[in-house]
Amino acid sequence: MPSLDEGGRGRSSELSAPRLRVDTPERAGLDPAETRLLVRDVVDLTTGDRPWAAGAVVVAGRGPVIAVREAVGWAVRYSAYDPAADAGVELPAGARIPVTVDTPFDLASLTKLFTSVAAVQQIERGTLGIDARVGAYLPDFHAAAAHGITVRQLLTHTSGLRPELPLYECADDTRRWALLRAETPVGAPGTYLYSDLNMLLLQQLLERLTGRTLDVLVREGITRPLGMTSTDFGPCPGAAATEDQRRPWAKADRGMLRGVVHDENAWALGGVAGHAGLFSTGHDLAVFCRTLLSGGSYGTARILGPDFVELLLTPPGLGFAVDQSWFMGELAGEGAAGHTGFTGTSLVLDPATDTFVVLLANTVHPRRRVPDSGPRALLGTRLAMAVR
Repeated sequence: MPSLDEGGRGRSSELSAPRLRVDTPERAGLDPAETRLLVRDVVDLTTGDRPWAAGAVVVAGRGPVIAVREAVGWAVRYSAYDPAADAGVELPAGARIPVTVDTPFDLASLTKLFTSVAAVQQIERGTLGIDARVGAYLPDFHAAAAHGITVRQLLTHTSGLRPELPLYECADDTRRWALLRAETPVGAPGTYLYSDLNMLLLQQLLERLTGRTLDVLVREGITRPLGMTSTDFGPCPGAAATEDQRRPWAKADRGMLRGVVHDENAWALGGVAGHAGLFSTGHDLAVFCRTLLSGGSYGTARILGPDFVELLLTPPGLGFAVDQSWFMGELAGEGAAGHTGFTGTSLVLDPATDTFVVLLANTVHPRRRVPDSGPRALLGTRLAMAVR
């Protein structure tokens, strides 16, 4: 049975998959001492004068049980960044906004996972060929067509396209898409080179193929059937703040951002982009993880069949990174899959242990810094230890 009806909405499965419930670590089959350490580690990330993040939410569990759900720190802590002091300008205590477990965060590159699932849904329906050439669907993208870039190469970051283009410097969408149409690979096709451009081309392909915009595809094919009511492209007024975005440290002068996408290219494209733009909560992302761990089903909804979830998560992964210890810690090794986001987000799901961990944080508040995934890896290791 296809996972989508002709309108793109998730169909009910014959057998329902258990929904998530909040319960104790013991009921989840996790060591409570290790889960307490996991929570302590997240608290430590948000304390001090120069914390790793102003605020964070962590949700972790095993099977259908959420064993950890904690919110710490501030959704909004700073009014601006002071470059002379190299520090944030603290808001008065009464003006700060604390993080709650329901606070939405800018997902940044976790958006790529949803774009990838939307693509695999079309592969399951038979309307998209995984090894088909992009030029067959987007003949006006002459450079991609001439170099024989395939759908699989977009999904595995092996197209050879450079990491990004300065689309935010273009005056209008016509010029932005002209740049993408003319962009040729800088690396040999088949060689891994992580690139936002892969997901932008995939977005164009999906929109051309289906006649629907990416936000509609994600909403009708993923978030609505799964009941992920807090997941959507922005604006999202109640979201955690991100960056006081100004040159020279940023690529645009936009001031302190809250509820609008942080990524400059996604912003230039109107907030809906294949590589960035989604906002979500810890619980919604836990549902997303649980769905994939359950073979594509959640409750009575099914967004993918088990074979296509396997295709999505089989190394090297389609959109998902697989067994990457630099952000998964000791969960990596037996097929754990996930991704990180520049704003401070990450998720990891591990089919071998039936576990997941979601971390949402605003590490770019009040300004971006050199990325540090050590804390993400530590949480993965804590969860692995909790299983043992």
